[in-house]
Amino acid sequence: MNSNKILTFLNGLTNYDYALFGGIFILFLLLLVITLLLRKKPLLSVTVLLISIILLVLGPVIGYIELHKFIYKNSCKVTSVKELQFTPAVVVTGTITNESKRDFSTCKISAKLYKVSHNKVLDKIYTLKPFKKMSIIENDIERNETRPVKIIVEPFGYKNDYNVSLGADCR
Repeated sequence: MNSNKILTFLNGLTNYDYALFGGIFILFLLLLVITLLLRKKPLLSVTVLLISIILLVLGPVIGYIELHKFIYKNSCKVTSVKELQFTPAVVVTGTITNESKRDFSTCKISAKLYKVSHNKVLDKIYTLKPFKKMSIIENDIERNETRPVKIIVEPFGYKNDYNVSLGADCR
């Protein structure tokens, strides 16, 4: 993995993230102590040990995702998608709304384009990996503010059906 991505992630952590990670680690240690106290009951001890290991592995990942969904809640809506005639580009316009109880200092807003195959299984797979993605940064979005956004996705030469989604990662 690229060390630059790891450093960017670590620089973006907030106090809430550190509190979450610390709480999960303390809970992991507490479950380990309970495991030691239950050593006379091997089945229960192994069960608590497995729960503590699963908590240590999955807790930070799931906790981070859910915490950011809750604290930095926003909604994005696509209002129009237009393919340009003389330039290989698509213009995606939409809105972003701050639904959080705090102001956002920065938001990375991404437009993702997915293939459409008219097959339910393939369409689900295509949503995992967009064939084209473009992002912009919006600064200083206040509480309950709705702001229009315009993203130009280029170069774009795809001729078949596609879907567009708009999403944001705000801080």
